Amino acid sequence: MIAAKENEQQMNTAIITGASVGIGRATAQAFLDEGYQVFNLSRRACPLPQVNNIRCDLSSDAEIDSACSVLGEAIAKSSSTVLVHNASQMLKDSTNDCDSGELRQVLETNVVAINSLNQQLLPLLGPTSSVIYVGSTLSEKAVAGSFSYVVSKHAQLGMMRATCQDLMGSGIHTALVCPGFTDTEMLRTHLGNDPEVEQAIAAMNSFKRLIDPGEIAELIRWAHHNPVINGAVLHGNLGQKES
Repeated sequence: MIAAKENEQQMNTAIITGASVGIGRATAQAFLDEGYQVFNLSRRACPLPQVNNIRCDLSSDAEIDSACSVLGEAIAKSSSTVLVHNASQMLKDSTNDCDSGELRQVLETNVVAINSLNQQLLPLLGPTSSVIYVGSTLSEKAVAGSFSYVVSKHAQLGMMRATCQDLMGSGIHTALVCPGFTDTEMLRTHLGNDPEVEQAIAAMNSFKRLIDPGEIAELIRWAHHNPVINGAVLHGNLGQKES
């Protein structure tokens, strides 16, 4: 019984927002394969049977507080934790027609929720832990028709860099993983589920295909295990054409 308790104390933990689909779900699988206990914070459950689902509307302070109370207990029993800020909201809007209410809505999920989770969870993380932000190629550039998303992804870049500086000496490292056009539900919805548009988008990189979510998950997993990249921006876009 004592040995079993000691083993429980040594379990590693992965906390992933938006692990119900796409990159988040693939990332959950990657850490499950390593024996991590995995928590999904999302309004929808992750279909992977070993994942611990915590229903959480990331625009709700009360639901974030409730989730963090559960996560605090898990982190306390973990020798190393990876916190993956993956969940994002994407609207079709532009500088000329972005309603401020909708901008606030996007920022609540893509920026404010990250800050709320960090405020409660970062003080609990021990050395060898990591905070991985899932940004976008639009964290450093822009395209037409995605105003609020571009603004939020640029903000995530600043948050990652500030997190790196503020955690200096803690043994916790951070990075911003920037996927290119990845085969996810969010991308297909944004493109209107139009196969011709999807093919045109896929042709915008060197391999002329959409990125598989598992490829980005592997980059996230690698970033967690390699603190040498602390503060780095890691692009996963198959060599995207410059526009």
